[in-house]
This record gives sequence, C-alpha cells and structure tokens, in this order.
Amino acid sequence: MRRTSFARWPCSVARTMDLLGDQWTLLVLREAYHGVRRFDRFQASLGIARNTLTERLDRLTGAGLLDRVRYQDRPARYEYPLTEMGRDFFPALAAIIRWGDTWLDGGAGPFTLLRHAECGRHTAAEVRCADCGGTLDADGVTFEPGPGMSTVEGPS
Repeated sequence: MRRTSFARWPCSVARTMDLLGDQWTLLVLREAYHGVRRFDRFQASLGIARNTLTERLDRLTGAGLLDRVRYQDRPARYEYPLTEMGRDFFPALAAIIRWGDTWLDGGAGPFTLLRHAECGRHTAAEVRCADCGGTLDADGVTFEPGPGMSTVEGPS
C-alpha cells in the first residue's frame, strides 16, 4: 500500500508530518539533540533496524535537518550533525516533550528534565505570541489563509 504524500498540501502541519511524522524520525532527532552523531550510536541507543535508520537519516539529511559528514575513509563512515534547520526544530520537540510529560507520563512525572543553560533552572516549552508575548492556546488564536495558500494545490 502506497503512503499518501502531504508534501504539497497547503498546510504546514501536513507538510511537517509528511517529513517527520513516523515513529522513528522524531526519535532520531531526539538522539541528535542528545549529541548522537554516528550511525552505530543512533542504532544502539534506539534499537532501530539498520535499514530503517538508514532511511530516516537519508530523509533528514535530504530535507536539510541533519548534515552528512565523512569522518573515516576506509571503510567510509559518516557523522550526522544537526544543521541550523535541525536546531531550529528543537522548540517544537520541546513542546512535544512538555505535552507528553503532562498527558502521557502515567502519573510518574517527566521522563527527562530540560535544564536551561542560561539560567541553570529546569524548564519546559511555552509557545508565546511573537508580537505581544501572550501565551498561545487553542481558544486564543484563529486560523486565516496566509500568502502561501494560493501557491500550492491540494486539500486544505
């Protein structure tokens, strides 16, 4: 069965899920944020099949979230450091972590704590208005067509 592609839909959620929305891709990124850069370390930390990891690393490098840098010639071995685009995704992952810690922890508390290097305190993601700084939530925003809406074909 062929997977439906959302890559051309006029929706940032659909396009992001097309790229990142499977069971392994966000976990590969999570490991990259933990400093993992080499194939064998990704595989060991995730317990992921080699072919699956290869596909996810190819997807993430092809999309520009990870870079592929040779560190050994014989045999050829590569590291996969985060790019600027990959580092820019971190706030979204931090928001997913916060949501999971709130709703899916089974009452045990957070699995991982985030410590803010600047102030030294534990923290969690908050999504705020870029203009006024107010908290964004489902009741406080409306969705309107943006300038990119007319440039792409597909379901809304």
